[in-house]
This record gives sequence, C-alpha cells and structure tokens, in this order.
Amino acid sequence: MTLSREQLEAHLHYPLGDALPAPGASLVVAPGVKWIRMALPFALDHINLWLLRDQIDCRDGWTVVDCCISHDAAKAQWETVFANELEGLPVLRVIVTHMHPDHIGLADWLCTRWSGAEAGGHTCRLWISATDYTMARIGSQSTTGFGGDSAADFFASQGLTDPDSLQKIRGRASYYPSLVPSVPNQYRRLIDGLVVSIGGRDWRCISGFGHAPEHIALHCAELDVLISGDMVLPRISTNVSVYDQEPEADSLALFLDSLEKYLPLPVHTLVLPSHGKPFTGLHERIQQLQDHHRDRLAEVMAACSEKACSGADILPVLFPRALDLHQTTFAMGEAVAHLHRLWMTGELVRERDAAGVWRFTCAPALTSS
Repeated sequence: MTLSREQLEAHLHYPLGDALPAPGASLVVAPGVKWIRMALPFALDHINLWLLRDQIDCRDGWTVVDCCISHDAAKAQWETVFANELEGLPVLRVIVTHMHPDHIGLADWLCTRWSGAEAGGHTCRLWISATDYTMARIGSQSTTGFGGDSAADFFASQGLTDPDSLQKIRGRASYYPSLVPSVPNQYRRLIDGLVVSIGGRDWRCISGFGHAPEHIALHCAELDVLISGDMVLPRISTNVSVYDQEPEADSLALFLDSLEKYLPLPVHTLVLPSHGKPFTGLHERIQQLQDHHRDRLAEVMAACSEKACSGADILPVLFPRALDLHQTTFAMGEAVAHLHRLWMTGELVRERDAAGVWRFTCAPALTSS
C-alpha cells in the first residue's frame, strides 16, 4: 500500500514544530547555526539558507550556506539580515551546496558585497565543488539544461511534441543567467571527505550525485547536524533528472547510491534541508525515498509492458496532477531518469521511431518469460 505524503511525514519529527523564520529574520537551530527562509517565485515557493558563526584569519564573522536566486526581493531581504542578524559582524565566506539557481544565484553579489576595502581588505570567497562551479559559470554565460534549442530538441526526442511548449522552451535560453547573472571568478574547492573548520567545529563534506553534478552536503559530528541541501528533503522527493547536456545519464542510480552515504550518520541527526523544515528521522526518510523510487520504477515498468513509451508518455504515470511548463521540464527529466535506470539494468530496451522519439519497451527476454 502506498502511503500518502502526510502519512510518510508523520514518521519524521520536527523539533521546532511549525515555527518558521520571519522574512529577514532568523531562528537558531543549533549552537552557532541560524536558519533563514526566503521566498521563491516558483511552485517550490521557498529556500532555506543557513548562517554559521565563524572565524577566518583571526576575524570573527559568519559563513553563509546557499544564497537564493538573484532578484531584488532577495537582495532586500539579505540587507535586512545583514542589519539585524549578524550581530555587527561580516560575512566571511559563502558556501554553495550546488549550482541550481536558488542556491547560487546571489553568490557573486554576496562575495562582492563582503570583499574589498569596505570589508577591511578581506576577500569573501565562494566555496563549492569544482563540477558545480564550472557548470554554473557555463550556465550564467549561456544555457545549461534549462532552455534553448538544445533543451527543446532533447525534450522533443523524449516525446514532448507540443509545438507551443517546445517554442517556449526554445525561448528560455536566458533562463539560467536571468537567475544567476554572474558567478565569482575565483573559488575554493569542496570535495567529498574534505573537513572544513567553521567556527572551530569540523564540518565534513559529503558529495552527492543525480540531482546536481556534484552536490556537497555538510555534516558536523559535534553538533549532530547535517546541512543536506537538496539531497534529503522531508516532504518532497528530490528532483532527479536527465538533461540535454548528458542525454544518456543514469541519474537515478547516482542519486540512490549517494543516499547510502548518509546511513552511517547517527539516528538522531538534525537534518537542515533546503526546502521544508528541519527534521530528525534521516534513516527513515532515506528508506522512504528508496521505496518511492522503487515503486515509481515498478509503475514505469508496467506502463512499458503495455506499450512502447516515451518520456512524455511516462509523465501522467509519475505525475498525475496538472503541470505548468516550468514543472513539465523538471518532470520530463525525471521521467527519462526512471526510464534510463530500467534501460541501464537491461529491463527495458529503447528504439528511436520514425519521428526521432526514443521509445522504451520491455526487453525481449522479459517479454517472452
């Protein structure tokens, strides 16, 4: 029996209850750790950001983890945070978990804002994985999986044939740079296993794949806190997609393998996710996510046993609700990710039809059995 989102959520615990930070304010979630929440103009309507009390080069201040998209409302909210939540101290560095716009959009603005003469000569540096830094730099100067001709052609090859939708996707070539207009021209590399000292406490980097090129979560054993980014979310499942720049990716396998890295963490770890509320129940949530994708794969397999399916054919299987175009692009990527997982295991085979659309069917050995 498939449990509802509410039933699954009942197995998690929210230590702060329904408390949320007010706009421009923060809530303390652990010693030296503050929670900020900023609005997003999407269906996913908010992002959580974190302030960590820090000291670099004998200078007291704060490390910011993630930034929000670049827009005036977020900048204004940050200015309120600077005035009211930093205790008169500067931002010393910016850590970004991954290259998606809601996480890195204002990184360059923040680093510039807290560097140079007005910052006492200090350089506020961006810290991020090399892969996501490079992808963000490319994306801010062109398009990377979010729009333009390449994205439209890829979605068309996966069965999205509606001319109006494809035309709108072609017209979104500037989508990423509109939310991430620039990326700092220098950075510090985060890599799996690296231990970063923040405010005298060790935070270990945990790399994750499948959602972003090289997502970095941060775990502090002393505080028993995990800043999970988008890899583990309490209420929604992380988007796991295939995009045009890596059209044969097995993103779902990468994501599920990455979840295993969190299982050695203590049972009562406080998880600080990018969306939703801080929670405990990490191991339970990982099991829920594994079960979720196992069930979705079974549904995709059943659909492909009835007829040859494209990614677009799988949309109503995975997402029975109505989707706008923004949601459809993410849903298409996720549908292809599930098809590719079954294709990579040999349970499905694919063939390109006369219209150039990839269609997936059960492997002959499975059909005959």
